[in-house]
Amino acid sequence: RELQLLTSKPALYVCNVDEGSAATGNAMTKLVEDYAKQHNAAVIIISAEIESQLAQLPDAEQSEFLESLGLHEPGLNRLIRESYQLLGLQTYFTVGPKEARAWTIHKGDRAPQAAGVIHTDFERGFIRAQTIAYDDYVGLGGEVPAKEAGKARDEGKEYVVKDGDVMLFKFNT
Repeated sequence: RELQLLTSKPALYVCNVDEGSAATGNAMTKLVEDYAKQHNAAVIIISAEIESQLAQLPDAEQSEFLESLGLHEPGLNRLIRESYQLLGLQTYFTVGPKEARAWTIHKGDRAPQAAGVIHTDFERGFIRAQTIAYDDYVGLGGEVPAKEAGKARDEGKEYVVKDGDVMLFKFNT
């Protein structure tokens, strides 16, 4: 049986700073960054105050607010992205007439395992997955234009799902 030692676990250090330090950090975050670098760990600098203010703003005003602080994106986005990276996770999407949904899987998962995240019957009865790359789906304006442009492809059981794939599963029950 393999030991699950705490010291062998990947680490991510999150520094909560004031608004003025959110873009560049401060003396304390520099110390944390130095320590993390010595231990092959990542560091995220985030301001809970800014994140709280962002949550109160309409979407249209959020970018302007972030830019005024010298930031390009919310700290929460960076935290999620770095956490996914650290844990070896990625996202794929399913899109239907009523909703679009993001699903979390491990990097390297094949199409049947991705289908199994939705329901175990999908994995057991997996036939194929109609797949469109995220950039093609968004850039061309959705499923129909992507299909018309020849960007939809059928993938089988050995297909390794890529981060951001938009997938529709075909399966037997």
